[in-house]
Amino acid sequence: MPTPKKGARLGGSAKHQEHILANLAQSLFEHGAIKTTEAKAKMLRPYAEKLITKAKRGTIADRRAVAAELPNKEIVAYLFNELAPQFEGRDGGYTRSIKLENRAGDNAPMVHISLVTEELVSTAATRTARAAASREAEAAKVEAAASEEPAVDETAVELNEAQAAEVETAQVEADAQAAEASNEAAIEAQAAEPESPEQEQQK
Repeated sequence: MPTPKKGARLGGSAKHQEHILANLAQSLFEHGAIKTTEAKAKMLRPYAEKLITKAKRGTIADRRAVAAELPNKEIVAYLFNELAPQFEGRDGGYTRSIKLENRAGDNAPMVHISLVTEELVSTAATRTARAAASREAEAAKVEAAASEEPAVDETAVELNEAQAAEVETAQVEADAQAAEASNEAAIEAQAAEPESPEQEQQK
């Protein structure tokens, strides 16, 4: 036989209390924050955080256990698919409670309870360090690639330039010799031609 809860029970019966907590948890997961009484918030925080822990594990057994607690299938899917990844960097403390002014009428103490989805300082620092390390690795790769490029052989370049100059000089000399040879051939051809009668009379 289960041990009865000490103190006042929400709703008066155990089953009613389960329904109240399930409805509060669904509203919290759907809207991200709700306003309720301090007594309900104190019982809701561990209840909701256990469901978030199961959603983070994400096994089929955990999904069935959460679905047994929360009747709304859409909220269960939203919890597992979208909310749980936002708490990957946290090992606990998924909710935050802030006291508000007492409720008008019955003067009940009120609390604003919300999900803590902000990134932890240590997680942000780790992410920044990883980004800096990746940038340094990329810079090292670029430097290594630049150092592996073949160096220009200045001696070979000078030799190639000298060879090109020699070839150009030899070409100029050959052209000059060919021009001289053609001039000499033309002169010899003119000398070998017979004189015409007019040229003989002029003589």
